[in-house]
Amino acid sequence: MNLLLDSHVLIWWWANDRTRLGKAIRHITAPSGDIFVSAATAWEIATKHRLGKLQPGVAMDAFADAVEAEGFLPLDVKLGHALRAGRYALTHGDPFDRLLAAQAELEGLTLLTRDPVFAAFPCTTLWD
Repeated sequence: MNLLLDSHVLIWWWANDRTRLGKAIRHITAPSGDIFVSAATAWEIATKHRLGKLQPGVAMDAFADAVEAEGFLPLDVKLGHALRAGRYALTHGDPFDRLLAAQAELEGLTLLTRDPVFAAFPCTTLWD
């Protein structure tokens, strides 16, 4: 199973916050497939960092290197992802969440997230 990490999961991973990750940590430490980090996640984390809402646990200039050092794979945002995210007929307006849902759906990835909002999207999620 290939995973796409939600932003909070990546932040908790880098913060070594095993309490928040709980049992879901095993999907990162012993993955059964590849683990992806979306360019949308980089955008979200950088935006929240710039606004002073977040200390990401890694320098923004080193984000790509940190993703690679973990063995995670980058997932670029494609035109199809953006179009799908914009076409969801849902009231949830967070553009980062909408884009992650579209990427998970279209790329056949399982979104590792604790956020219940994704249950409203046609993507597969995992948290345990």
